Amino acid sequence: MVHRILIVTAVAAEADSVAAGLGRDTPVTAGDTAWEPLALPGGLTLRRHAEGVDLLVGGVGPAAVAAATGTALAYASLADATARTPYDLVVSAGIAGGFAPHAPIGTVVVSEAIVAADLGADTPDGYLTVEELGFGRSVHPVPPSLTGPLAAALRSAGRPHIVAPVLTVSTVTGTAGRTAELAGRHPEAAAEAMEGFGVAEAAAAYGVPVVEIRAVSNAVGPRDRSAWRIGEALDSLRQAFRALGPTLSVEAK
Repeated sequence: MVHRILIVTAVAAEADSVAAGLGRDTPVTAGDTAWEPLALPGGLTLRRHAEGVDLLVGGVGPAAVAAATGTALAYASLADATARTPYDLVVSAGIAGGFAPHAPIGTVVVSEAIVAADLGADTPDGYLTVEELGFGRSVHPVPPSLTGPLAAALRSAGRPHIVAPVLTVSTVTGTAGRTAELAGRHPEAAAEAMEGFGVAEAAAAYGVPVVEIRAVSNAVGPRDRSAWRIGEALDSLRQAFRALGPTLSVEAK
């Protein structure tokens, strides 16, 4: 049985950076021997690499990416009748906003928990998580046995990084008030993005371990597009996956 890793991004630029970092950035063409494009429902394409990595551009936001990831997990399973899924690990990857002072621009954040930060209810007495409401879950913890080797690989490569909670939101934070609210509820959080929890929910449904890896492009706070460093963050993401490639290969076996 060939074991594989599924890496899910929101947009193509993130997937291209991951592929380049892994040294697997050969274009997907009909005659390409490295990548095999697998068409999925909904207009999705799973980029399958011979060396055990699948890449999926799943869309923006937790709902879209949960549906896309679930589709990829289901259809990939059809190719391996001996297991519930051929994947040993699912990775949510991309760029993100970073919470000061934990994660400056360019920092790589490895999730110790993937948190749905706005899955709950506002009340006159404050915010209630979905767990406090008595149903559902809003956190997927990531074990040190998974985050430890990833952090060690980044450390060995000299990449600035932190292991910390990553928040998933449906609305990107753009005000000081919202930043303070989130930081108050999640003081250890290092990054905010829009897809991790959706990927984690789909992975959990198939019993596959999941981790989120983000490169910081901007500070979480009042919206200021001129301060965003998307190119720098995509390059940081590429370099992170260059460092992580051997470790991810080991994890997949």
